[in-house]
Amino acid sequence: MAISTYLDSRPGIEVVPSEQLTPIDVVVIAAERLTVETSSTLRKVKATMDSPVVLILSETSRDDLVTAVECNVAAVLPREAATGDRIEHAVFTAADGGGFLSTSMLGELLKQFERVQREVLSPHGLHVSGLTPREIDVLRLMSHGLDTTEIADELCFSERAVKRVVSGVTGRLKLRNRPHAVAYALRMGVI
Repeated sequence: MAISTYLDSRPGIEVVPSEQLTPIDVVVIAAERLTVETSSTLRKVKATMDSPVVLILSETSRDDLVTAVECNVAAVLPREAATGDRIEHAVFTAADGGGFLSTSMLGELLKQFERVQREVLSPHGLHVSGLTPREIDVLRLMSHGLDTTEIADELCFSERAVKRVVSGVTGRLKLRNRPHAVAYALRMGVI
């Protein structure tokens, strides 16, 4: 049975043709591999619909998972494991804002993420949060209630350097003020 036929028969799911211009909650794409054409389609879906995608692939690689995440894919199912119930579960999970990966795919994605942090971000003094180690130190001390003078003393910076770090963070990340910057750092899990 075709994926669209199965999903259309399930309660709570309505399958619409790809050319229909109505708002779509979830897009389901099935392909052999994540080719250039498939990646292009995923990028087009992200740019035009901004809907989460359930991607069903016969073959996947570690690099495919990173590309998929960049393209708003919320669920990746290996074709051999893509039963009707699993596809349905992935669609509902994506519609609710969640993600769905097999444990082996999740492990591969985490390895890739760790490699990017180790080989790309860390050598340039960056963190996945978009904050430098210096900025993280300042925000951590701010979260403990220290004022500019106390932060400067603790980190052996000038007060001007602390103000410059705070101004740089709030400006670059479009944050309103110091509490907003601390809240951002907390949400990102860096302090």
